[in-house]
Amino acid sequence: MKTTSAPEIENHLAELRQKRGLSAAGLARMAGVNRQTIYAMEAGSYVPNTAVALRLARALEVNVENLFTLMEHAAGPDLRSEQALLLPGSDAPSPGQPVQLCRVDQRLMASAPSAVPWYFPASDAIVTGEPVEGGKTKVRIYHPDGDFRSRILVAGCDPGISVLARHVRQAGVELVLVHRNSSQALTLLKEGCVHIAGTHLRDEATGESNIPEVGRLFPKNSVAVISFAVWEEGIVTARGNPKGIRGIEDLARKDVSMVNREQGAGSRHLLDSHLKRLEISTKTVRGYDRAAPGHLPAAWQVRTGAADCCIATSAAARVFGLGFIPLVSERYDLAIRRRHLDAPGIQALLDTLNRSSFRRELEGIGGYDAKAAGQQML
Repeated sequence: MKTTSAPEIENHLAELRQKRGLSAAGLARMAGVNRQTIYAMEAGSYVPNTAVALRLARALEVNVENLFTLMEHAAGPDLRSEQALLLPGSDAPSPGQPVQLCRVDQRLMASAPSAVPWYFPASDAIVTGEPVEGGKTKVRIYHPDGDFRSRILVAGCDPGISVLARHVRQAGVELVLVHRNSSQALTLLKEGCVHIAGTHLRDEATGESNIPEVGRLFPKNSVAVISFAVWEEGIVTARGNPKGIRGIEDLARKDVSMVNREQGAGSRHLLDSHLKRLEISTKTVRGYDRAAPGHLPAAWQVRTGAADCCIATSAAARVFGLGFIPLVSERYDLAIRRRHLDAPGIQALLDTLNRSSFRRELEGIGGYDAKAAGQQML
C-alpha cells in the first residue's frame, strides 16, 4: 500500500510495517513517537522530521529512501471554493486577508478575525509580592496540582507561531508564547530562560539568516537551528498607498511618517542596513525614534493612521488589509538547545512542523513559504 504524506512525498510506511509484522504501537515505541503519529504518517497527514525518519528506518531495517520517495510532479491538494457572506458591521476584508468561517443555518458566514487580542489573557497565577533581587517573586497558583512540565516556552516576534501553537496542541503540548524581538529571544535562550528562541537576524556580510548570529552567541554544536518558514519583509503602507511610497528613500520625505521597531529587532536591522546603503540619515526619517513592539503592533499603527508606514512582514500587512512593498525574503528560524531536542514536547513540535495541515494554514495567511519547515539548518 502506498500513501502520499505531503505534496511531492510518497511513503511506504504502512506497507513495510505490516510486512515486518509490527503494530502501530510497537513501531511508535521504537521510533520514540506516539501511535497517533504513526497513523497520521500512514494516512498522509504529515512528513516526519529527520530524526524520526531515521529511527523509523532503523526499526524497519530499511533505508530512509525505501520509506520516503520524492515525487517529481506531485500536485498540491485542491482547495475548495465556496460562496460566503461577509459579516456586516466591519470594514470589508481585502483579497488575501484571512477570515474565519461559521455556518449559521444555511449561510456560510465569513468574519475577519482581529489581530489585536480584545480579551483577557490566559493566566495560571497572580503575583503576590514585589520582585526581589534576581527578578524572583511570589505567585499564587490557581491550580496547585499543576507542574507545567508539558509546556514549551517560546520567545519570538513572528505572529505565525500562534498557528504552530494551535496545531501542536493536538499532541497534548502547550506552547507559552512570549513576545520578544530576535536579539532578546536569543539572549533569553542563552540565559536558559526559554526552550525556543525565534529569530530573523540577517548577516549583512554573507546574507545568511540567523546561523552567523547563533554562532557568535553560543558554543559550537550547543544549539540547533530549525527552519520555521521563509517570509517576505518590507514596507507596510496604508491601504491603497495614498502617500505613493515606493521604497526606503521615500521615508526621508517630509510628508511621510513611520513607526519603527525597538532596538535589537530584525526589522530595525533591515531598515538600518537600507538607510546606510542609501546614505540616508536617521534624523531625516520622521518617526525613526518611535518604536512599536512587534510586527502586528507596528502594522496596527499604520492601520489606525498613527503612521504612514512601518517595516514588517507581508503577513502583518495582510491581516489588516494594508499595502506592502517587499524588500527582502528571509528565513525565520527556531533556535533550540540540542539537549532539549529529544524531549517529548520538542519532538511533538518538530513533527507538527512537518504536518501538511499546519503548512497549508501558515502559507494561507500569506507571505510564508513553509516548504522547509522542520528542516535542521544547523
